[in-house]
Amino acid sequence: MVNVAHAVSRAPRIGLLGGGFMGRVHSRAARSAGAVLDSVAASSPSRSAEVAAELRFDRSAPGAELFERALDAIHICTPNDVHASQSLQALDAGSNIICEKPLATDSTAARAVLARADEAGLLGTVPFVYRYHPMVREARARFREGQAGTLLTVDAGYLQDWLLGSGDENWRVDSERGGPSRAFADIGSHLVDLIEFIVDDRISSLVATTRTVHPRRGGTAVTTEDTVAVTVEFSGGAIGSLLVSQLAPGRKNGLTVEIAGTEASMRFEQERPEQLWFGQRADSRLLVRDPDSLFADAARLCMVPAGHPQGYQDAFNAFVADSYALFAGEHREGVPMLSDGLRALLITEAVLKSAEQRSWVEIESP
Repeated sequence: MVNVAHAVSRAPRIGLLGGGFMGRVHSRAARSAGAVLDSVAASSPSRSAEVAAELRFDRSAPGAELFERALDAIHICTPNDVHASQSLQALDAGSNIICEKPLATDSTAARAVLARADEAGLLGTVPFVYRYHPMVREARARFREGQAGTLLTVDAGYLQDWLLGSGDENWRVDSERGGPSRAFADIGSHLVDLIEFIVDDRISSLVATTRTVHPRRGGTAVTTEDTVAVTVEFSGGAIGSLLVSQLAPGRKNGLTVEIAGTEASMRFEQERPEQLWFGQRADSRLLVRDPDSLFADAARLCMVPAGHPQGYQDAFNAFVADSYALFAGEHREGVPMLSDGLRALLITEAVLKSAEQRSWVEIESP
């Protein structure tokens, strides 16, 4: 339960840490949700002022100034190595948090964030925003109603190409800033969250193989993985295979999930978010997003009528709006919480452990 002392009954005043791509996405979503864009802090005072002007925040608040502004919520969109510490600072300042994944670079630090939030009576969410595509909610509702039967298999992948070449560099490649895992922590975490969200079951054990294709990038040694292949077992007995790569030529954001049950299969492709393939032995259909024909939880996320495409920013806008509503004490279905951020870290750590030991690993309990 949210502490009523921290409930937001008006337009929330929010702060933003970080001014890169994700900071821009968060700021657009905050504005769409009616928030007051109070203050922003970037990597330096001068950069903070630039971002404040670019993203139309009321002011820049570099350093610790942002935590002193008694904000309703703080969006954390900085490099991974400071997510946990900044989350703790925000919670200590009395602010709810929306923290980019990973919530921390290890599960111990993530647990500390959850504990601090509980102690303060505050809440936090993590942007596993692919949950917010209406056709994902449709797949989830159909599965929960039993239309797919008992889960048998999962075939899923998340493929990108933005780090294809040895000359492609980014702060995420550096394990000191990005953490011990890159490809799986960055995009594989989205994949496992989406799978478990749809099928309402948990991965219980896995065996993984990782590869670092480019041992050096820009003259710097690389220790984080470029590609990952995982075989998983679910608590309910199903099995699955996952492929994650940031070196797949031509794939920009190719997240796909196909589940097969005893009665039907369903396939969602993030780059075609308006569609859901529903297959049965005697009949296969391509379902399209139409609020007049979807389950209620999917229909509520339809911002525009059928035939008017929705996409990634729409999903992000809905996630942020739900987060603010949750912080205000309202119920919202399927919001990814801090505990989901911890869950992603526990699976990521199991992947790294399995790859190192070349053996099956049980997923640690939260």
